[in-house]
Amino acid sequence: MRLGEIIANTLAILLLVCFLASTFFLFGKPLWPEQHARMIIIVPVDAMATASTSRSGPPALPGTFDTGLAHPRPS
Repeated sequence: MRLGEIIANTLAILLLVCFLASTFFLFGKPLWPEQHARMIIIVPVDAMATASTSRSGPPALPGTFDTGLAHPRPS
């Protein structure tokens, strides 16, 4: 083979490798999985009374409740 053919074949192979690599990087999934931190932070329980409970006496709930305002239970 001549020197020109060797150079041309090498450049053609490099061009093909670059084309395939760019195709994989643009349209393919990543070669390594992304790391996601799965951390749950548990906050301490707040001692404040909520709208329906208090520290003394019965719960302060309304006498009636409009069921039209309630959202349906998710399935």
